[in-house]
Amino acid sequence: MTIPAQMPLPRVPNSLTAPVLRWGVMGTGWIAERFVESLQQSTRQQVVAVGSRSREAAATFSKRFGLRTGHGSYQELVADAEVDVVYIATPHNAHYPCAMLALDAGKHILVEKPLALNVTEALQIAQLAERRGLFCMEGMWTFSLPRFDVVRQLLQSGALGELRSVIADHGERFASSHRIMRPELAGGPLLDLGIYPIALANAVLGIPERVHAIGQPAPSGVNGQTSIVLGHAQGNQSAIHTTLFSDTPTTATIAGTKATLTLPGPFFGPGDVVLTEAGGHRRIRYTEPAIGHRSLHYQAAEVARRIAAGERSSPRRPLQASIDTLAVMDEVRRQTGVAFAEELR
Repeated sequence: MTIPAQMPLPRVPNSLTAPVLRWGVMGTGWIAERFVESLQQSTRQQVVAVGSRSREAAATFSKRFGLRTGHGSYQELVADAEVDVVYIATPHNAHYPCAMLALDAGKHILVEKPLALNVTEALQIAQLAERRGLFCMEGMWTFSLPRFDVVRQLLQSGALGELRSVIADHGERFASSHRIMRPELAGGPLLDLGIYPIALANAVLGIPERVHAIGQPAPSGVNGQTSIVLGHAQGNQSAIHTTLFSDTPTTATIAGTKATLTLPGPFFGPGDVVLTEAGGHRRIRYTEPAIGHRSLHYQAAEVARRIAAGERSSPRRPLQASIDTLAVMDEVRRQTGVAFAEELR
């Protein structure tokens, strides 16, 4: 069997066609800014309010993006009757309490990745969402992108033959003053960067049966870089690396017996998909603009469609997949001696 004559086309609907929801944003940092910009540029979604621990920060953010309300606390935001769904964009160690706060207030939630610090927290979020009958999804934008619908179709079609390995990397160099260097904010590369290749490996080869990890500390006390080997069913393997010391290729490769699929960096965002026949005899390519976080709107549109349909989760990023990814990261941290302040308390 040879590879297909051409790449499949993505089946992701236009985000402008998604039912309109009223969004509240919890947090005023960099990712919150990118999220609101993307929704305002590419959807009909209404971002109506923002909540911050600082009333001044909320007012500044609200004015910048033309929002109706800037709330000076998270409690005020989740009590806002004009908000249908809350996007949680707080620091990692605040995801769990903020998610529980929003769910307790009866709000649907999209939680910026990671869903929580660990499996225990994630399970409590999932259980509360289930009890309240509310939508809950981890904001891992990767799996809602058109690029990954092309990948999904290729894997489902068997174009790669029997899948054998995943090789994926995500490294960026950060200044010593960046929040990722701060232990009290659950810093280190794993939750910010390493979550992407681990999630990809799980999605392609299934939950690993074995995890082997080594780490190196950064001067601030957080983990600086980690290399991971995952052993999946049937002896299949993933090789994963993540670091905050250096800029690395951020590419991903999915290798099968008949073909190899390559995602040029950054593999977790919009970009090309390359399928190469075994032996290198023939190659086909899917191309889309590598527009980065301007594509965050796809996950918001997915959320809006699911909520409007009365659904409580999305097959693009099921809650169980988020929990399974955290389980791998929990084991990596156990092996590398990394514990967060909230866990130590």
